[in-house]
Amino acid sequence: MKIYFIGIGGIGVSALAQYYLQKGDEVFGSDAYGSEITEMIEKMGAKISVGTQKTENINSHYDLVIYSPSVQENNPELLEARRQNIKCMSYPGALGELSKDHYTIAVSGTHGKSTVTSMIALILIKAGLDPTVIVGTKLKEFNNSNFRMGQSQYLVIEACEHEASFLNYWPRIAVITNIEEDHLDYYENLANIQKAFNEFASHVPRNGFIVKNKSADIKADAKIIDFSIETNNKEAREIKAILKMPGEHNVLNGLAALSVAKLLDVSEATSLAALSDYYGSWRRFNIFELPDFILIDDYAHHPTEIRATLKSAREKYPDKKILCVFQPHQYQRTQFLWDNFIDVFKRSITEKWVDKLILIDVYDVIGREGGDKEKYNSQIMSEMIGSGCEYVKKENEIEGYFLNSDIVIMMGAGSIYNLSQEIKSKHLSTCVD
Repeated sequence: MKIYFIGIGGIGVSALAQYYLQKGDEVFGSDAYGSEITEMIEKMGAKISVGTQKTENINSHYDLVIYSPSVQENNPELLEARRQNIKCMSYPGALGELSKDHYTIAVSGTHGKSTVTSMIALILIKAGLDPTVIVGTKLKEFNNSNFRMGQSQYLVIEACEHEASFLNYWPRIAVITNIEEDHLDYYENLANIQKAFNEFASHVPRNGFIVKNKSADIKADAKIIDFSIETNNKEAREIKAILKMPGEHNVLNGLAALSVAKLLDVSEATSLAALSDYYGSWRRFNIFELPDFILIDDYAHHPTEIRATLKSAREKYPDKKILCVFQPHQYQRTQFLWDNFIDVFKRSITEKWVDKLILIDVYDVIGREGGDKEKYNSQIMSEMIGSGCEYVKKENEIEGYFLNSDIVIMMGAGSIYNLSQEIKSKHLSTCVD
């Protein structure tokens, strides 16, 4: 087949493109921006157009067009593909078709999806079950890729709840790490989020399994298996002892992965061995030793994730001076979760998870407009947080705050990653794996 991907650089879409490449299909695509991911896929054989998307990129030779969930309905390439009657599918729709053809393990939840997906994948590999894996992060174990092609029936996927994408999937085992308020531009309230997760759970057949955090309220015909630190105390202690990543949230992630492994008759010894070798996913508490300070790069952009990251940092470095630089992600999310952001950052200062907090401007996502930028921005947030927090307009002034810090956490889901990379390349001496 000849397949064209619109938004091929996306973390999920790119993994699916790799799947088709390794099956021997011809892969083409476009993206607004070039990246490490587009360069990697090009080296694998894909032909990619970077920049303005044009109707002339689409022709009748394509058998299928797959488009990212971020692609708008008025996208010129998508409109042209439909005009030419080429079969078009969204990324979740295309992945959903694959989920029907495999023994699929789909990992969902407001937080922890990438980590749990990675953990399950590495356990199954260690056990010789040879899964195909599509995950929303890059793994060192996959040669810094977000995809692994396996030869068995098992497919392990990250199932995102954004715009109810996960309702396209049909797993034999569904994992639900937690359920909280997020993506309120789509769901509006927690009740609607809860309803969507229950509908996702209903996709699991009666002879399948739902592995869920005990706190998640889920009702389904499939057998439900709860996990929590309290009820799985022995396993929790064992996981905490061998994990390289700090934090209670990572112990919970490990418990979820261990629960899935048991359902597939993987021994606990094999599972713990796999977890002990896991170094963490891309931008999940990645640690770099620089000459003058330790840099931690982290993807956290939701208040609950922020709390977990900052508490983990203090747990790991109890006597160090910690500076956190945070970039909020999307004005609409910032507005919807405004009070939660302020509460968690105030608490991080009063409870000494950090010694200093710096906020930089909100990362505005193309196609995800919304939110009152005048009332809900980084400068006003810093004023409401108060003592211990500063707003910095010019990013090139941030490094001046590093001088008195032992630990610098660069945190957020937007362009702060590029800033973190610049700082790392400028100062890096050795990298802690």
